[in-house]
Amino acid sequence: MKHISPAGMEPTRAEHAERTATYLRAGEERARELANRGPVRFGTDGSLHPDILKAYWKHGFYVFQGVVGEAELDEFRRDADMMIERAPMRPGADLDRHGRPALGRDFAREPYTLVKPLSDLWGGTAKLNGRHPHQMVQPQPDADAPEYVVFLMYGMCQTMPAALRVYGHPHLLAVAEAINGADFVPYNDAIFVKQAGVGGSVAWHQDGVTHWESPDWDEGIHGFNFQLQLYPTTPANCLWVVPGTHKQGRIDIRRRVVENGGDEKLPDAVPLVCEPGDVTIVNRQMLHCSFANSSPDKRISITMGFHRRRSVLGQRGKLNMGADQIYDEQRVFDRSAVIQVAIDARRQRYPEEAPFRYRPFAGQEDRFRFNDETYERVLRDYNTKDLAI
Repeated sequence: MKHISPAGMEPTRAEHAERTATYLRAGEERARELANRGPVRFGTDGSLHPDILKAYWKHGFYVFQGVVGEAELDEFRRDADMMIERAPMRPGADLDRHGRPALGRDFAREPYTLVKPLSDLWGGTAKLNGRHPHQMVQPQPDADAPEYVVFLMYGMCQTMPAALRVYGHPHLLAVAEAINGADFVPYNDAIFVKQAGVGGSVAWHQDGVTHWESPDWDEGIHGFNFQLQLYPTTPANCLWVVPGTHKQGRIDIRRRVVENGGDEKLPDAVPLVCEPGDVTIVNRQMLHCSFANSSPDKRISITMGFHRRRSVLGQRGKLNMGADQIYDEQRVFDRSAVIQVAIDARRQRYPEEAPFRYRPFAGQEDRFRFNDETYERVLRDYNTKDLAI
């Protein structure tokens, strides 16, 4: 059945799904041809396997398969569902849809971003340092769609026990160490929620802001993001990337779209199709986006970013995260303490697992055990200290 929208109007949700189907299939075929997915592997010396590093630096991303098991995923899903259910009904509201006080009304930072169904919050605006210059197609939602939907959730380490524990996952932290050095530091964390048939888009962009003109610029200077997938991801709901663009400096994104006939479906992009428990790693200089989720499948992605310490120290905050603050030694130490507390939280839950040794906190482990005191001292409102560059 064809779904035809009136001339000059955005397509309907169903029409958008039909129009993108061929492109989505072709992108998945391109992605499967890349040799950059598999389990986390280590060499005989315990360091990340060189084949993984080679593939990551070549393509700018990698898909680690089966990092988190089903039992841990079930805890994650329950925590994520709780957060979604406790979201305010609309921006600025005090109550959730059940009439209860919405979660986080006493937090220093609002833990939710809500959007209109299938909308593009940032594209074509000056928001987030103007890094999303082209607005995506915004399909017309179905008549029964809600007024607002949850798009992003923040502060997971203080609201979701499963999230805190994965923040201290030894394999993921070993990857961070291999790429950013033993003194690596955190960026931020967020949960992307792409609900079935209503999830909003994220326009084409590169994450990095600070170092494009730096004399020390290289392909890793703006760090990377992990994304743990709680559900299967599909070409219709997942993140798309253009391989190799982390090496190209700042890209004229608007020009790329114009040269593609104004079509946001860039021909060389690939989708990050995953199974539950897979974790993607994407260089923050990669050109990437996600399309409006007109599909029947939801995506929930637990996102955690990490930097080189030297890329952050002494810089001024960007991306609306403490833009008036300088990232001095104390700021970096305070935000990095969340990693050490998370390592201990994971140790307490999974004592059979060898914990990661985070070198910046060597000898200070007892001060950063996970308990009520460190929850208040380290975890409460920790995301007001994020390190965005």
